[in-house]
Amino acid sequence: MRESRTVQISIFDFYSPHEFGLHLKQLSEVLDEHPEILALLEQDLITEDCTEVGRKGLSVESIFRCMLLKQILGVSYEQLSFHLSDSLSYRTFARLGAENYPGKSSLQINIRRISPQKLETIFNTLSLKNVDQGDIDLSKIRIDSTVVKSNIAPPSDSQLLNDGVRVLSRLLAKSSSMTGIRIRFKDFRKESKSLSYRIFYAKKAEKETLYRELLPIATKVMGQVERATTTIRTQSVGCLETTHWLAEIEHFSTLMGRVISQTQRRVIEHEKVPSSEKIVSLFEDHTDIIIKGSRGIDYGHKINLASDSRGLLTGVFIEDGDAADVERYVPVLSDHERRYGVVPKTVVADGGYASLSNLDAGKEMGIKRVVFHKKKGLTLIAMGVKNKTYRALRNFRAGIEGNISELKRAFGLGKSMWKRLDGFKAYVWASVLSYNLTRLARLRSG
Repeated sequence: MRESRTVQISIFDFYSPHEFGLHLKQLSEVLDEHPEILALLEQDLITEDCTEVGRKGLSVESIFRCMLLKQILGVSYEQLSFHLSDSLSYRTFARLGAENYPGKSSLQINIRRISPQKLETIFNTLSLKNVDQGDIDLSKIRIDSTVVKSNIAPPSDSQLLNDGVRVLSRLLAKSSSMTGIRIRFKDFRKESKSLSYRIFYAKKAEKETLYRELLPIATKVMGQVERATTTIRTQSVGCLETTHWLAEIEHFSTLMGRVISQTQRRVIEHEKVPSSEKIVSLFEDHTDIIIKGSRGIDYGHKINLASDSRGLLTGVFIEDGDAADVERYVPVLSDHERRYGVVPKTVVADGGYASLSNLDAGKEMGIKRVVFHKKKGLTLIAMGVKNKTYRALRNFRAGIEGNISELKRAFGLGKSMWKRLDGFKAYVWASVLSYNLTRLARLRSG
């Protein structure tokens, strides 16, 4: 049984007089101003499998507040479980009953049930309400981009091949317990692991020879998988576990095929494979390769951010692929106009967004001052500012660098720790919501 809200008993309602305790109290008051959040979350958290009788689980309100607390504290689920059992201030903020001490598994299962789409909707709802209340000023915004990394090790073809051999062989070994049909196959896992380690530590001249030994092993495993799936499809009775096994092994075999292809092209045929065609992880296959010029390469997703003069985020856009900033300027502003129904009077963007076409597009949308951190051949007259104003607006734009730094340093946005694409997006939105609500609480407290 799950309730929307936890009715607290006043005797357990306690916040420490410490600065952070008072901050949590202010944040709790901000959340109480937005009961519409709970109605949105109920669609994810109160489902058909929640019975109307039995022991009460975590309320919808408690789950959301625990998610915020996790991002604010930057702790694991296990550490969060300890803090909730140990600290009365944290328990008060999370609205936990006297008998409710959630473990790490309960916290993880419930928090991860909140979809990224729902978190994005909550962000949009709160942003619109904050505009109406005067907390967000849309007359002047700043735009920049950053990269949120996926939780993967630096990729290498040898490790990807070994991961594929390991995962596919493990699924073949599980065929009997999951489908009821035993698949006989040759286990190459030990040989594959040895070769992948030898490639990792080998000199450059020796790597190609070792890859010529590892690639045939991967190909043989793919052949075993193809024969196994054919056998299962023709002989199984089609139970739920069989369907799950087939879906999982086909998913990983498809990814393994791409890894074999890119390794063959890159290592054996010495072809330069475009980053858009590469795969860098079998487990986080959504991960993009983000080339940052001379600053190196990141593996994750680029996000574009917009913030107002008070540092509150007004727009967050999780991108697909490594699109250049200059290509994302107009879409970011268009989405901003669609969400709020108005265009800012002044928009200041990083130099990477600068182009004459973006300047013209901004003017056509009704923006009076379209300013870029770097001129890139654009005149101040064209931007609609004087030199003194231009310098002030450049300094204003630099403030979003601080916003991004705080997001990564204090709210975990540097690297997404949740699995798969849905988890990645949910983690980003959880960090963004925690940041905005925290900043709003600070502004309210003066």
